Amino acid sequence: MNKYFVVAPVSRGSFADQIDEVYRSVAQIEADAVVNGCHLQYAKVALSDVQNQYDELTGSRLYEDYLSRLALTVVEQPPLCGSKISVLLKVSDETDDFLFFSMRLTAEECKGQTSHMQAVLLFRKVISLLGERHLTLLDNCLRTWIYVADIDINYAGVVKARNDIFSDQGLSAATHFIASTGIGGYSQTREACVAIDFLIGPDARGSDMKYLHAPDHLNPAHEYGVAFERGTRLSTPFGQTFFISGTASIDTNGQVMFQGDVLRQADRLLENIQSLLRDGGADLQDVQYFMVYLRDAADYERIDSYMKEHFPDTPCMIVNAKVCRPEWLVEMECIARKGNSTMEA
Repeated sequence: MNKYFVVAPVSRGSFADQIDEVYRSVAQIEADAVVNGCHLQYAKVALSDVQNQYDELTGSRLYEDYLSRLALTVVEQPPLCGSKISVLLKVSDETDDFLFFSMRLTAEECKGQTSHMQAVLLFRKVISLLGERHLTLLDNCLRTWIYVADIDINYAGVVKARNDIFSDQGLSAATHFIASTGIGGYSQTREACVAIDFLIGPDARGSDMKYLHAPDHLNPAHEYGVAFERGTRLSTPFGQTFFISGTASIDTNGQVMFQGDVLRQADRLLENIQSLLRDGGADLQDVQYFMVYLRDAADYERIDSYMKEHFPDTPCMIVNAKVCRPEWLVEMECIARKGNSTMEA
């Protein structure tokens, strides 16, 4: 069983007050999980101002008692519910049979480095870590999240870096790429313009993977020069997990649809996600959570109402993060699940 929670404080007090409220919520979630033979496994922390909040977060009891022992990523993507912090939390009764590398650069490493150089350095760091474990990007990387500061300026360099690294590592349209989200976001290092999270399956085999396609709705990203898979299905003894990449309102020719209309873009991107899931035998009802990225914070209320109407029982975190093309107003990613479960969500 995997279950996701979105934890956000109701209070609008200080950051310390909000952390304490999140702490109490996480403590209750863990207590309930233990009763059901589960444990906390992963957390994504979205902050409104990472430069001023990161040290306070990592010095808090929330971090010391819970976050520090989980697969964890921290990124500045302001929560649009109005809080200073929101947490996407995963609870599972399954073994932690994955590796999670949240790769960040230091200020010294960033000096004089373009977005291309920074992305190459991050990929090389994780390739080295994988090599120590006799693993590779080609065989074992299940999913990446690439956070790009000032994405309208820096994304092109990141795309080139990923293309270069993948070519060197044997990833291509003839083999496969990796499910991914490339999105606006900032790390705790002021000078960094790129940060990357890597989800690794040490026991993953080629026969366990299916790369998802929906040619009647959206074309492969490599056709317009971007090296990632639209989605991946991983089969394990626990069931099938679907990693759906960041998906936007795009057509079969790679063109943006419904420019200027955030709700029609939401409709289209969810049609695209539905089509990808169906290629692997799943459906939108199997989605365990949605991560929603909005370019314009002013669209929050409409998208929040839209998600509550269409997916009232599915956890959803909505953050302010620019998508890689200015014309895309909204992007979503998700994880879906089919198969074995010992507890009803």
